[in-house]
Amino acid sequence: MSRVAIVTGAARGIGAAVVRQLATEGWRVVATDICAELPGASYPLGTRAQLRELAEQWPDSVRDVVADVRDDAAVRHAVEVAEAEFGGIDAAVAAAAVMAGGEPLWETTDEQWNALFDVGVRGVANLARAAVPKLLQQPEPRSGRFVALASSAAHRGLYHLAGYNAAKHAVVGLIRGLATDLRGTGITATAVSPGSTRTDMLTATAAYYDLPDVEEFSRHQLVERILEPEEVAAAVCWLCGERSSAITGTVVHADGGFTA
Repeated sequence: MSRVAIVTGAARGIGAAVVRQLATEGWRVVATDICAELPGASYPLGTRAQLRELAEQWPDSVRDVVADVRDDAAVRHAVEVAEAEFGGIDAAVAAAAVMAGGEPLWETTDEQWNALFDVGVRGVANLARAAVPKLLQQPEPRSGRFVALASSAAHRGLYHLAGYNAAKHAVVGLIRGLATDLRGTGITATAVSPGSTRTDMLTATAAYYDLPDVEEFSRHQLVERILEPEEVAAAVCWLCGERSSAITGTVVHADGGFTA
């Protein structure tokens, strides 16, 4: 039987690439996104049209659900859609996040700080609290997977992005603690830390530094280029699979060598 996943932050970027790859591999997927603007995020976020267009590519196997990961009830509803439509879940991918910054920490606003932590950390926790009990309902031997998108910013200090650094460090800590809570269950919890990846978030980051485009970031990666979302999604999707059973409580660095 096809495995089932729920993916947050799915309207575009790495989240959308994860949905596309999973669906192509035969998974059934509930794709969620807030599809609205957020105070503290200075760039346009994914839209309802983008999320709908993604789901329409696989009408039999992908369902689109508008859900704000900051809202525990909304996340639980999305998990319920997966159960109702596809009979349960086998993997949960927390890809929803925002970028905010461009100034030193002491000038970071409450709106920016709240956006970073409410979406990027609370949103991961909300998905775990909604999805993990369902993963635990699987018959043994279990093969449930929880994967969160962290960042190379979880491992290196970045200029004028201290709030983002802190939020992504928190994601890694959350995953380590979650994996420890899940010891012996057969369910794994892992983070993926991308490097500079060609997304709207990276474009927003370039604007913070007054860069004309994102290509400047490529010189910080050993591959000497910007990563594509599909490359990061490949790591995420492998971790969602049954053969990733030895990987838990740790970080997969899909960063083009940024942290070498």
